[in-house]
Amino acid sequence: MNPIPLRRHHLTLLPQSERVVLRPFIPSESHRITTIIGRVLALDEEEANRALEGIRQDFASRHLDLESTLLANYERVLPFVFTQRPLSLRRKLLVGALFAGEYALEAAALFNPSIVAHPDQKGVPPGGLRFILSLRATGEGHISSIEFRTGLLQPEGAIHLDPVSRFVSLPEINPNPSYKKTLFIVKLTEMGFDSSHTGAVMEALGESFTRSDLNQSVLRVRRETRPVSQDLSNTLQCIQWLADSNYEMDFPPELALSERCIFPVSENESNGIEDARFVRFVEEDGAALYYATYTAYNGHAILPQLIETLDFRHFRVLTLNGAAAQNKGMALFPRRIDGNFAMLSRQDDENLFIMFSDNPHYWSDPKVLLRPAETWEAVKIGNCGSPIETEAGWLVLTHGVGPLRKYCIGAALLDLQDPTRVIGRLREPLLVPEGEEREGYVPNVVYSCGALLHGREIVLPYAMSDRATTIVSVPLDELLARLR
Repeated sequence: MNPIPLRRHHLTLLPQSERVVLRPFIPSESHRITTIIGRVLALDEEEANRALEGIRQDFASRHLDLESTLLANYERVLPFVFTQRPLSLRRKLLVGALFAGEYALEAAALFNPSIVAHPDQKGVPPGGLRFILSLRATGEGHISSIEFRTGLLQPEGAIHLDPVSRFVSLPEINPNPSYKKTLFIVKLTEMGFDSSHTGAVMEALGESFTRSDLNQSVLRVRRETRPVSQDLSNTLQCIQWLADSNYEMDFPPELALSERCIFPVSENESNGIEDARFVRFVEEDGAALYYATYTAYNGHAILPQLIETLDFRHFRVLTLNGAAAQNKGMALFPRRIDGNFAMLSRQDDENLFIMFSDNPHYWSDPKVLLRPAETWEAVKIGNCGSPIETEAGWLVLTHGVGPLRKYCIGAALLDLQDPTRVIGRLREPLLVPEGEEREGYVPNVVYSCGALLHGREIVLPYAMSDRATTIVSVPLDELLARLR
């Protein structure tokens, strides 16, 4: 059978090493920190001024607001500043600069995209669609973060990407986020910390509480419990870890979406935020918000997490609960089914699963949906993002791993009312790595984290061998005909 014809848009998003952010570059030994600060304090005013001017000449044009970032970095080492005399702004900036370093977010790769409709569709021509493309950016040390691009799908299906500046900024982390008590307790119980110590901390808190409320309760329990046992220390440490793993962030409204980057914040994602699958979720009353499932990686273990946002300016990052909140590749359906949320998942690194829940933060009881069937997917299969609703059923783009670890993209069709029922699946892959697409950080891979329906075409962005990203459009009617 002839392959399904694809419309290739001849757009390639390549990693740009000049897109950099400033990250803390602080030694772990306290004596080294104080020694470095001492060298700044020993400079006379002329030497300090000359050093700072050199920094401004070298780096001001590479960042939107260099001095604010350096001052924030100075605050990080302020406890080690051993003089009682007030420091001038010049010396504070110089201290901040000595404990900062540039990080090229996407120097190694820009890949594993997902695409969703933009929340702002004002001024879009009839039949067109403004979109947001999320991308996994990877730099030094293989640390991954989330970047964004925006563009317009023309009524006839052509794609226009908005220009991208060289600037990238990190968000401001909310120092006092809020938490839901029920979800917090559920996660602590799953982690094995359902004890009297946990109860003592949580009992004093309301159903919704802030980080400062939690800190006060933790301090009270520590102060009132004597002696402080190892069990208590472990419990309080776990509570603080869980709080750190659930956080909120904001970007200034004047920043273009392509200038916003979600970089690892908590310890459990310290080595990367991987493969975010964004979906525009529409509630039964028509209200829409965006979810993204992603894989948090700390260098040793992985943990699936959830992002929530209404506007791609304010984001909430949350841990997922339940026995099925594990492994990679969780992808949320874009609406409820019979009143429940539905999720695709991968529990065993081989098969594709499906599960349902009345709460998007709690997942259990996964059921096998698809097993490898063809040679090109004989090693394992997974999803390529959230299912797409069509009149014929839920369209699920899949990835299959076959001989010599070659990744291909396939498709399956699920019943709209009962997505556990598979209507059909492709026997041959929809997309295979060809030509230059085969060469990259991980060869012979095509992979996506989410497509969307525009008119009668599926717009499918995909990564080429963990290096760069491109986009194709797939004729929906031909694809459905093959699946049925």
